[in-house]
Amino acid sequence: MEFSQIADKIIEGQDISREEAQRVVRSSDAELLDVLAAAFKVRQHFHGKAVKVHVLQNAKSGVCPEDCKFCSQSLKNNSEVPQYGMQTVNDLVSGARRAAEMGASTYCMVTSTRGPSSNEIKVVCEAVRQIKSEFPTMGICTSLGLLKPGQAEALAEAGVNRYNHNVESSKRHFETVVSTHKWEDRVATVKAAKNAGLEACCGGILGMGEDSDDWVEMAFALKEIGVESVPLNFLDPRPGTPLGESKRMSPNDCLRALAMFRMVNPKSDLRVAGGREVTLQHMQPLSLFAANSIFTNGYLTTPGAAPSDDMQMIVNAGFEPFVANLS
Repeated sequence: MEFSQIADKIIEGQDISREEAQRVVRSSDAELLDVLAAAFKVRQHFHGKAVKVHVLQNAKSGVCPEDCKFCSQSLKNNSEVPQYGMQTVNDLVSGARRAAEMGASTYCMVTSTRGPSSNEIKVVCEAVRQIKSEFPTMGICTSLGLLKPGQAEALAEAGVNRYNHNVESSKRHFETVVSTHKWEDRVATVKAAKNAGLEACCGGILGMGEDSDDWVEMAFALKEIGVESVPLNFLDPRPGTPLGESKRMSPNDCLRALAMFRMVNPKSDLRVAGGREVTLQHMQPLSLFAANSIFTNGYLTTPGAAPSDDMQMIVNAGFEPFVANLS
């Protein structure tokens, strides 16, 4: 089946098969434009030409006890990143104001931790209430690690819209990069967030030594969970981490992966996230033919493109920045 025919099938309400998804990620360089055209057909049908812009706030940095091999914020890795405890309510509210100035439709508060303490939940909830009073329609996403019973409900009651907790990779490959918790623990937190009425933001990192079959398995796992938002990161190896000497993915492989994730999860927001600047390089605009969302102004421990540059890229590529009325 041609890629365009696969796209038509998806638009008609049918699911792409695993075999078809594998065909996408194993396509040749000569077929790349056909793959992107098919992904764009699906993207345009379900999301139009709008691009949603998200801004991250590193609310607690460099003090995580987990042993994720890709992460510079793990205390078990020898990385030189800023270390500080939970930011204050004022810090988090000020971050939301900066995000609004950058044109962000969603503000994401992230902590380096196994899971939030009760006091950290209180800080986040109070910040969210103040942010929502100032910017009623701003989307709020929190990423605070593994949740305990009742914490997702508290976040939802405060006004959080989405909870982020990435599965990171396929179930098979996950155990090769993390040993201090299980893939199932992450899925349980995502499901707890959904059960509390929060949307699920759940994706992963490509380029950690997995193969393309793992990409397909992760994409279908996210579909089964029913996530509303899929952030797709490409490993930007961090010095001092066990994966610090890894080779970056090629731009073409990044684009194939984005196209496949779009086809498997056609209705979900697909965000081209960490590592896009250094992996996609001058081919970044092509990612928007599959993804309908980006992070701007950098990531948790690495810099990114300036908001003005990202907005110009969106417009130059023929897309439209999603303009949220935050008042």
